[in-house]
Parts: sequence; C-alpha cells; structure tokens
Amino acid sequence: MRVAKARIPEESVLYPNCSTYSYTDSYEGMVTDEHNRASIEAFGRLFLKPGPKWVDWLFVLRNRIVSVFGLKTPSNRMDADSLNKLEFEPGKQAGLFRVFSVAENEIVLGEDDKHLKFRVSLFLDGGKSNQQQKVVTVTTAVVFNSWFGRLYFIPVKPFHKLIVRTGLKSSLKQLEAEVAAYN
Repeated sequence: MRVAKARIPEESVLYPNCSTYSYTDSYEGMVTDEHNRASIEAFGRLFLKPGPKWVDWLFVLRNRIVSVFGLKTPSNRMDADSLNKLEFEPGKQAGLFRVFSVAENEIVLGEDDKHLKFRVSLFLDGGKSNQQQKVVTVTTAVVFNSWFGRLYFIPVKPFHKLIVRTGLKSSLKQLEAEVAAYN
C-alpha cells in the first residue's frame, strides 16, 4: 500500500480557504473496491482506530506537556466497540476530534484551541476514471492563533506527518480487506 504526498482535493470543503491556512499537508493512497462498497464512514472509523503503541505514547506525552499551558488534552480514545457504533454527525465527538462536516465523500474533523485551530479532511474520491480504484486523501489544515501556536507546532509537525502517513496506510489496508471480504 503506497501513501504519497498530495494536494488538497479541489472538491474538499477545505479547498476554498487554502490561502487562509498557516499550514497544510495532504497524503493520499488508493484502495481497490471492485464492488463499490468503500464508504467515507468506514474509512473514518478505521482512521480513528487506536494506532501503534508508540502513537499512544506520543499522545500521552503531548497531553502531559501541554496541560501545563492550559491547552486541551482529550483522553477519550475510542475502543473498537465504540468505533463500530460511531455515527459521524456535525457537532459530535469522534474520538479525539469534533466532527465539523459530513458529506457523501468527506468527513471533516478537528478542534479549536486557544493556540491554534485545525481541521482534518478525510476525502474519498469515487474513482471517476476507474471505478475499481478509489483515492483516499487525508488533509490537515492549521491556523495559528498566536505565536505560541507556531512554537507548539515546531516539534509536533514531524510527528504529525509520520502519524498521518502511518494511519492512512494502515486504514487503507484494513478498508481494502473489509471491502474484499464482502465478495
């Protein structure tokens, strides 16, 4: 499963505001879906699943450090049972993130804090040219609210990129296995 750097999909709700973000990145990968069974909700549940132990450890470390500065420290990682029941609805909590918008092919998650605001778009391209291959893009958009937001993001950025790429690759493998199991 190959994951590559990408551009924000033009159809994404994040795209029109590109020039207002302080930072963006996008990564994409493909999933084979011969019978058109992949959905953005299924991908979202897989993407929010707890990752490797080192990712959990990084979140614990991050929460301990930033709690000193009064930043949000969510601790509600979702277990498998909660994830299976998760319904993406704007305003609801989805694990560590709040749901901002939901469409047929996109879920936008994120959080607003005093130092920065961020959005994560999970975007499923329906495979216009090839119905069996679908592109999934994960885009992160950040707006720094202060100098502290910029300072905070310096050590976070390399880990963020690693976590997103790892999560996308793992989620795509699982999604492909799920849609193949329906056959």
